[in-house]
Amino acid sequence: MALLEVKNLGITFGGLHAVDDFNLTLEKGALYGLIGPNGAGKTTVFNLLTGVYKPTTGTFFLDGKELKGKKPAEINKAGIARTFQNIRLFKNLSVTDNVKVGLHNNMKYSAFEGVFRLPRYFKTEKSMNKKALELLSVFELDSDAETLASNLPYGKQRKLEIARAIATDPKLLLLDEPAAGMNPNETKELMDTIKFVRDKFELTVLVIEHDMSLVSGICEEITVLNFGTELAKGKTETVLQNPEVIKAYLGK
Repeated sequence: MALLEVKNLGITFGGLHAVDDFNLTLEKGALYGLIGPNGAGKTTVFNLLTGVYKPTTGTFFLDGKELKGKKPAEINKAGIARTFQNIRLFKNLSVTDNVKVGLHNNMKYSAFEGVFRLPRYFKTEKSMNKKALELLSVFELDSDAETLASNLPYGKQRKLEIARAIATDPKLLLLDEPAAGMNPNETKELMDTIKFVRDKFELTVLVIEHDMSLVSGICEEITVLNFGTELAKGKTETVLQNPEVIKAYLGK
C-alpha cells in the first residue's frame, strides 16, 4: 500500500479553480518534488493535505486512512507534518522549547498535573527535554539549545523548523520552499540534511521548491503544476526536459 494517495483533489474559491483534479501516489521512503510557477497551486495542495483548507472535490489517504475533512491537529497526529514558505517559529521561545512544542503528540500528563506540578509532569518534561536535545543534535543545533529562535541565523532557523516538524513523529514530511532565501552553500547543506533525515527517520518527503538545483539534486520524481492543474509528472530528469514545462517556467 502506498503511504499517500491523493485522488481528484480540488478546491474552488468563488469561480477560481485553485487546484483541480490533483492526483498523487507516494510510496514509503519517496523523496518527491512538487514544482511550478508562482500561483500554480503548490502551497494550496499543502494546505489541503494539512487541513488548512477543506477540499471542494476529491479526497486523500495516509496509510489507507482517509483524512479529508479532518482538522489540522488530527492530520498532524495521523502522521503529516509540514514547514512553511515563510518561517513560522515561536521566535520568543528558545530553540529547545520550539522543538518541545512539536513533541506535544507525546505529552503524557494532563493540564491538572501540569498546573499542580504532579510527579508525572516532571517525569514527562524531563523525557521531552532529552528527546528535544537528541533531535537538535541531529541538526547540529544542540549548542544553540538555549538561544532564542529569533537570534538564530536564517539557515539554522530553517533547520529548526524541520526539526520541530519531525518532533511530531510524522510519516510524511511536507517542505514548502525550504531553500527560499538561502545561498548556494546553505542550499547544498540543506539538500544533505533532507536526504539524511529521510533515511534516519524513515520518512517520506514531499518538497515544494523553485530552486532547480535542489529539485534535480534530491527529488527522484516530480509533478509540475500550472494554473492549478497537472502539467507533467514522472522522473525528475525527464520532466525537467519537457518543452511544456520549460515553457511554463520561462514563458516561451
